[in-house]
Amino acid sequence: MSFSQAVSGLNAASSNLDVIGNNIANSATSGFKSGSISFADMFAGSKTGQGVKVAGVLQDFNDGTTTTTNRGLDIALSGNGFFRLADANGAVYYSRNGQFSVDNQQRLVNGQGLSVTGYPATGTPPTIQQGAQPVPLTIPNTLMPASPSSTGTMVANLNSSQAVVATTPFDANDNKTYSYSTTFTTYDSLGNAHDNDLYFVKSAANTWDVYSKDTSNPAGATKPVGTLNFGSNGQLTSTTALTLDDKGNRVPGDVLENNTLSLQMDAGTTGATVPAVALNFTNSIQQNTGASAIGSATQNGYAAGNMTGYTINDDGTITGSYSNQKTQLLGQITLSSFANNEGLQSEGNNVWSATQASGQAITGVAGAGGLASMTSGALEASNVDQGKELVNMIVAQRNYQANAQTIKTQDQILNTLVNLR
Repeated sequence: MSFSQAVSGLNAASSNLDVIGNNIANSATSGFKSGSISFADMFAGSKTGQGVKVAGVLQDFNDGTTTTTNRGLDIALSGNGFFRLADANGAVYYSRNGQFSVDNQQRLVNGQGLSVTGYPATGTPPTIQQGAQPVPLTIPNTLMPASPSSTGTMVANLNSSQAVVATTPFDANDNKTYSYSTTFTTYDSLGNAHDNDLYFVKSAANTWDVYSKDTSNPAGATKPVGTLNFGSNGQLTSTTALTLDDKGNRVPGDVLENNTLSLQMDAGTTGATVPAVALNFTNSIQQNTGASAIGSATQNGYAAGNMTGYTINDDGTITGSYSNQKTQLLGQITLSSFANNEGLQSEGNNVWSATQASGQAITGVAGAGGLASMTSGALEASNVDQGKELVNMIVAQRNYQANAQTIKTQDQILNTLVNLR
């Protein structure tokens, strides 16, 4: 029996060395989780026992060190959770290795070509449909279509010390007929830019008329936009419509809502739709500032744009950057967690698959529901402790030698019995 006990010990020590060697070999593998062997003794009606067997190989799912790479498609996980990957047949795998790339079909994949899954971005503007069925994510290189301007804001700082304009009627070509001018750019439905020259005319105390000319159409006419009315403290109190009579003189109109004036672009000859832009002047002031100026101006339209790059953010959202200086959501990477990580089946290539022992995958987004946090531009290193593994190797070697010595001793005893005369 001593021979079988020793042989089982040799086999167990050899298996232990295999696990240790695998840990050391993968000490530089991103997202690798070290393993440790579990032994069990064997008894079959014998008080002395029949040796040892390998009960299983356990994996340590504690975090590895987060290492910065500054590569946009690298992601490190910290905490509980796995990337959810899928192959061409729809089989799902899980990984902690966040080294991703984009293949020739614009799919986000890992090093083995498994697709990274997540929530798609849909609608206009695109939004993430959380809770939907995760799908393989792609990084489309399509053009971002233009969006026409429909709303805008402008904060004007108008000089209260400026004299009322005496020269009438208003003429854009005569700077004596207006007090201040600026340019406000808007976009039509085809992404064409319209540089609207805005003219501010101080027509009375605390009253400024606004005119516009769309310079994208040289033959276009200058149009009245409306009137800004200020109180004695210089704060904007209301906006009113403005029309011109047959002689070009101003005709005040009705009070408009929300301090907004309607700015109309010229249609031109491009065939584009040119909706009126609701230009809000809230927070504009009339003060003795020495010179009129525009504090800030925004509008919601933009030209078409080509993709110039993309970024994976710390919440897993993927954002595309475009040549029109805009960004757009492309999708969001999902994570999965399990009740028992040690129940996962290792499939090689740094991925695992779910089993009955692991429990069903719970899928969500980074940082929610106890799922891991993400760090973009970084990778999770292997959690192998080489110093510890080298010590374990010495122990396993000594176990192997000791079991070999048991065989040698048993052989000597048997040889003594054989030589008895």
